[in-house]
Amino acid sequence: MKLNEITDLVQNTLQDMKAVDIASLNVVGKSSLTDVLFFATGNSTRHVKSIADEVGIKAKEVGLDILGIEGKGSAEWVLVDLNDVIVHIMLAKTRDFYQLEKLWEADDASDKTVEEAISDKA
Repeated sequence: MKLNEITDLVQNTLQDMKAVDIASLNVVGKSSLTDVLFFATGNSTRHVKSIADEVGIKAKEVGLDILGIEGKGSAEWVLVDLNDVIVHIMLAKTRDFYQLEKLWEADDASDKTVEEAISDKA
């Protein structure tokens, strides 16, 4: 499955599950682990867990391998690892505390957008 298809699947699933503040970040060249990170917020631990479960279900339906789903116990922050795409689903307070987007943001103006990274891999 192409990267743009995976990102579309994740984006659509997050939207369908009513996740809020959905953001994606291209980390090509910054991480050897993945190409795209998604961040989304759930309204409650049950909502966070449900979103993560649905991302996993949709990924399996199209034949993607799920490398892991971590954090479902407390469900304050659940990570779904789809290899080329990693999805972080968090409660608002957890997302605000860790501020992962800021950790990954770069000041380098030459950084590619997610769409540019997808077209490069297609």
